[in-house]
Amino acid sequence: MTKTSSFSMDLFRKAPVVGIIRNQSAEDCYRIAEAMLQAGLYTLEVTMNTPNVTGIITELNRRFPELNVGAGTVCTPAELEVALAAGASFIVTPILDERVIARCVERGVPVFPGAYTPTEIYRAWSLGATAVKVFPASQLGTKYIKDLSGPLPQIKLIPTGGVSLENITSFFEAGVAGVGMGSSLLDKKLIAAGDFDGLRKHFELILEAVLPALKERA
Repeated sequence: MTKTSSFSMDLFRKAPVVGIIRNQSAEDCYRIAEAMLQAGLYTLEVTMNTPNVTGIITELNRRFPELNVGAGTVCTPAELEVALAAGASFIVTPILDERVIARCVERGVPVFPGAYTPTEIYRAWSLGATAVKVFPASQLGTKYIKDLSGPLPQIKLIPTGGVSLENITSFFEAGVAGVGMGSSLLDKKLIAAGDFDGLRKHFELILEAVLPALKERA
């Protein structure tokens, strides 16, 4: 039976960074989640191509009910059903699949579909996307975000791919609703070394870089 979405938009707005967990062991996923929570980050996705993804999402929900736990790399309606059955409270896709968006909208599940061109981004938004994941953001950077926001100011954008500690402030200054971060947030060396205290400190630096732009909007 599909779990009712428990996504907290208030927590996402407080710290609008989506941590993208891909191909991590279950135990490392739990330690990453703990470090995120300690640092004041509340939203993470586990990609569907991560081993034992359904078990990890279910257990993350059990251990960390304060977090928004979603599923990423959802490309088909079949994958969507698996993700929701595991308890994903939001859905992220790398591509624009209209069936996935429609089913999420029907069930009241927040969905961040991936899109790149202005036409794709507008289509995703018009179908009911909660926000549109601009992917890959690394190719055109913040200038592209600013260019999109001119004619499409109503669309909430979440650039993903290429966002780092060095440039995250500029993305928020460009007006994004949030960002998605994978390897630049989840430092592989720190995780491999089991240095989750160091990882927490890295998370705190990311959040500190975002807060000034958020305060200006308040």
